[in-house]
Amino acid sequence: MVKWIVLAVVLVGLLVLGLAARRVLTRLPRLHRAARGLQRRQEQAEDLQRVALAVQDRAEAMQQQVETLQQRLVLIRAKRGGEE
Repeated sequence: MVKWIVLAVVLVGLLVLGLAARRVLTRLPRLHRAARGLQRRQEQAEDLQRVALAVQDRAEAMQQQVETLQQRLVLIRAKRGGEE
């Protein structure tokens, strides 16, 4: 009698495990697609970050040029003011 109870409990446990595994296995393709989508988004974010850093570097270089031009303008104005 005890053998049948143990056997029934083991079979029910295996059945529950099989059903749970089946649910997980049926969701794997969707999870895989979602993971690929997230990976693409991460790559896009990294590309945007590289572009942003390049833009920032260019902006800093342009700021240096603007400062240099402003200094030259001040010198030119000072020379013109001194000549008049």
